[in-house]
Amino acid sequence: MSSKLKYIAGFAALAAATAAFPAFAQEEAAEAVVEVASGAPAADTVVIFNTLLFLIGGFLVMWMAAGFAMLEMGLVRKKNASMQGLKNIALYSVGGIMFWFTGYNLMYTGVDGGFMGSFGPYVFPGPGMDDGAAGYSVASDWFFQMVFCATTASIVSGTVAERIKFWPFIIFTVILTGILYPITGSWQWGGGWLSEMGFSDFAGSTLVHSVGGWAALAGALVLGARTGKYAADGSVHPMPGSNIPLAVLGTFILWLGWFGFNGASQLAIGSIADAGDVSKIFVNTNLAAAAGAVVTMILLQIVYKRVDVTMVLNGALAGLVSITAEPLTPSVPAALFIGGIGGVIVVVFVPLLDKLKIDDVVGAIPVHLIAGIWGTFIVPLTNDGTSFGTQIVGIVAIGAFTFIASFVIWFILKAIMGIRVSPEEEEMGLDKSEVGVEAYPEFM
Repeated sequence: MSSKLKYIAGFAALAAATAAFPAFAQEEAAEAVVEVASGAPAADTVVIFNTLLFLIGGFLVMWMAAGFAMLEMGLVRKKNASMQGLKNIALYSVGGIMFWFTGYNLMYTGVDGGFMGSFGPYVFPGPGMDDGAAGYSVASDWFFQMVFCATTASIVSGTVAERIKFWPFIIFTVILTGILYPITGSWQWGGGWLSEMGFSDFAGSTLVHSVGGWAALAGALVLGARTGKYAADGSVHPMPGSNIPLAVLGTFILWLGWFGFNGASQLAIGSIADAGDVSKIFVNTNLAAAAGAVVTMILLQIVYKRVDVTMVLNGALAGLVSITAEPLTPSVPAALFIGGIGGVIVVVFVPLLDKLKIDDVVGAIPVHLIAGIWGTFIVPLTNDGTSFGTQIVGIVAIGAFTFIASFVIWFILKAIMGIRVSPEEEEMGLDKSEVGVEAYPEFM
């Protein structure tokens, strides 16, 4: 039978079937017309689209783990690059397990306006048992929340690079991802006491980035600076990174992942309005990052007469962190302003940390801690439902809890097992002393 005859026969069969069940055909057509006319998608469609938003956003944020790894491996010296790769794959793996083991329940289950949820592993529905009553697949929600948890630990990794032992870092990561991050997260995203006050942090300028920044600052203070970084006369000895192209690529990967980080934090895309809001979030996220990079370039040229590419990379990231607390409500000029101040923060605070002899290898403290504070504080500028007073309460409470708890944990680890490699091992490089695999053996 020719293809044309097959087509005619198939059409005839379809017409006959429709004629045989006229009531069924009319009912289906009527439902379709009503759905289109009302603009209201079917319930199953909403659940499916919301779930896809969580899953797509989740794997974009997961890909940020690669961005952090590349950025850090590029900004450390070549004798420590493998160690940064090891730490980043380890912290993502450990964070994922800990968030299942107790983190998710501690953050979301039974918080009820309080200070934390409940301990214990999260139990997923069995195959075919998720009825979509939550408006999305609960497993997709867990996955999306988990990758945020792992991001927090990535921030710490870069600050304490080049002199920390591997296993104490992993132990700290277990506590950070399993306990500290979920507790402060429960205060807002879990419906805790800050949420009841009206605190607002859309996608985590404070709840993710500043939490990681406070933990990193505590670690840097307890750990001390790299040997030779600061001279007795107060001068700073530059320790250039090993691979700037890799750091640039890592930054672009982080920039890409941020669309999932902020965009999927809308938590819904089952309606035209939600789709429009997610799109607006993408636009503001991109503009803030661009403004952070451009402002950094201009200030570097004015102040130093040259444009340091590593500072520009951090300027873009600081713009991203700054807009994360409220990426939906700002106008274009407001998004540019918020992101641009992130660039100012990088230019001001990177040298300030060196004056204070706080050794932050990749600049994570200005980018994630300071820009995170800025982004959270400025939310009421564009969001009328918030107040500066409540934002300050949240910033201070989360910062004090995270910094004090992290400082105590780092100090205990230092006392019990030591957190810093020996001077000889530091001089040799952690790739040899801790990992046993050199990233660039032909150049060593």
